[in-house]
Amino acid sequence: MSLSLYAASVPVFQQMLGSLKDLLAKAEAHATERGIEADALLRARLFPDMFPLIRQVQIACDFAKGVSGRLAAAELPSHDDSDQSFADLQALIDKTLAYITGLPASAFDGAETREIVLRPGTPKERRMAGQAYLLSYGLPQFFFHVTTSYALLRHNGVAVGKRDYMGAY
Repeated sequence: MSLSLYAASVPVFQQMLGSLKDLLAKAEAHATERGIEADALLRARLFPDMFPLIRQVQIACDFAKGVSGRLAAAELPSHDDSDQSFADLQALIDKTLAYITGLPASAFDGAETREIVLRPGTPKERRMAGQAYLLSYGLPQFFFHVTTSYALLRHNGVAVGKRDYMGAY
């Protein structure tokens, strides 16, 4: 039996978004317990030219919903990226989880060869088959932003480790 693109995407996104929710909860508790302004963590960067934590979480959610939705040939929800607090980020993750959980596995049938078009009509337009899109582009991008979120929190003293990063599996 072959592995479906649904099985290779949605459950992975669910696991890691659940992990990200828990990481953010620990970060918020860390800030509260130590009297640290939440913005110190939310706007933290690993280096000046990198996105802050807020944007890392937003992009991780964008990839989870975008990859899943494109593979399922579903309409993508739009989020305005106005998140400013831990509560906003938790709500964004919840909306993303609700969206991807609502996609039926059957909608992914044939997604391996479904053409995915990124940045249509622009000079950066790129076309690829669904399997390549998921495995070579979507998952690596998603994991980069989840991992960077973890690293930002760890770097800023939040007591998290590999088990926190992995979440429930």
